[in-house]
Amino acid sequence: MTPHESILKLREKMSESIIGQETLIDRLILVLLANGNMLLEGLPGLAKTRAIKSLASELNCGLSRIQFTPDLLPSDITGTEIYQPELEEKFIFQKGPIFSNLILADEINRSPAKVQSALLEAMEERQVTVAGKTYKMESLFMVMATQNPV
Repeated sequence: MTPHESILKLREKMSESIIGQETLIDRLILVLLANGNMLLEGLPGLAKTRAIKSLASELNCGLSRIQFTPDLLPSDITGTEIYQPELEEKFIFQKGPIFSNLILADEINRSPAKVQSALLEAMEERQVTVAGKTYKMESLFMVMATQNPV
């Protein structure tokens, strides 16, 4: 199967679960191929969540959904170092939900600037810095951020 045929098949499979959103499907695939990220602004119920879930299912890859709220902390998305006294290295890094392949960043406009900054580092630099250490993202990594215009 050629790459073009694979893309057409992906589009067809996604169209089976998302009716009437061909433009959204095309843009999701385009962003994926461009190794980019996307921001969707729209009212609830327009298949934004369903679209990214369908893409993750068809690609057979990891998906994390992060609900952005005013009380969210950067460590809630990036992860944090956990103290483990029984280990030789006392602190181990526990990855946060940003370390998945596809990320649904829901209602990013509701979060504090520090949280958005942590998300932007992952999106732009494909890495996360926690406690002075840098952790690389997966080679397949895409963020679909949403915001509600209301």
